[in-house]
Amino acid sequence: MKILHTSDWHVGKVLKGRSRAEEHKAVLAGVIEVARRERPDLVVVAGDLYDTAAPTPEATRLVTRALTALRRTGADVVAIGGNHDNGAALDALRPWAEAAGITLRGSVREDPDEHVIDGTTAGGERWRLAALPFLSQRYAVRAVEMYELTAAEANQTYADHLGRILARLTEGFAEPDRVHLVTAHLTVVGAATGGGERDAHTVLGYAVPATVFPGTAHYVALGHLHRAQQVQGGCPIRYSGSPLAVDFGEQENVPSVTVVEVTATTAAQVREVPIPAAASLRTVRGTLAQLAEIEAPDAWLRVYVREQPRAGLREEVQELFPRALEIRIDPELVPAAGSGTRIAQRAGRSPRELFGDYLDDRGHTDDDVRGLFDELFEEVEH
Repeated sequence: MKILHTSDWHVGKVLKGRSRAEEHKAVLAGVIEVARRERPDLVVVAGDLYDTAAPTPEATRLVTRALTALRRTGADVVAIGGNHDNGAALDALRPWAEAAGITLRGSVREDPDEHVIDGTTAGGERWRLAALPFLSQRYAVRAVEMYELTAAEANQTYADHLGRILARLTEGFAEPDRVHLVTAHLTVVGAATGGGERDAHTVLGYAVPATVFPGTAHYVALGHLHRAQQVQGGCPIRYSGSPLAVDFGEQENVPSVTVVEVTATTAAQVREVPIPAAASLRTVRGTLAQLAEIEAPDAWLRVYVREQPRAGLREEVQELFPRALEIRIDPELVPAAGSGTRIAQRAGRSPRELFGDYLDDRGHTDDDVRGLFDELFEEVEH
């Protein structure tokens, strides 16, 4: 059978105040085109369809249309909720999804069998998919207890709970002559983060070892980390990565989807298929004179300016680079807090003096900024 594995669409993402709706339309059109060309038997969307738990109607329309278009290629489509998604809201769409022939699992349900999906390809290959949406720490214990497994003890970790849940969902993976698959939205120990994940859900407490996945799985399709990568384990484990760079921390990532070919008796063959539709993200740095020599690239830009702060500097940089979304003084030029020779002491000092000390401590010598502060402070006082 052939599988198209994608994840972390983050539809509705706003980058530094800039909507990326048009880019998302192009990116998802690219994913759909890959599906039309590759003709997969199964499409797996491994979480974070949306960037926020309260998506706009436009974002909802884009996601539902993309899922429908993927289904119309003839593939079975399974999508799970991620940590950015509202699992309950996704589950509310299940009647629509089922009518469209799409399997949607937004959150962990009381019946574990709801997370075990069986199918057969047009060529007669039988497959089973264990689909586990994102599960927060606070609900992990409850999920374990729901499935009537060993009662969780206080010293057991998130990884312990996830291991027990996955063991329950994959109990039938010993059966021969069937392709066994897992999809989940989580962090695996040893995988490289891609810059755009929500930090609270990638810290060590949320990381699970690759051993939570059974060695009998033919392929594990993961979401959550935005860099496409293979993870070492007892079976093929992979993050498809995001099909577009979500923020500047991901500018080195190659947006792609993953195509997998596998049978019940042969190992998974994996290919990355790039999705180049979105604008790239780039960082440029230099003095104003150096920046003036750079030909403005066709990308969204983060600009690090190697100049001391002064009034009007941002506007001058913005004139050079109209597509600059973030303009900052180069962090290498910013002294560490408290490293200046004058440390502001609060007791008995006026706001003007404190602000002046702050500017001196930061190496900011522009008198226009001091004058502007005086004008604003005078207006506030009166």
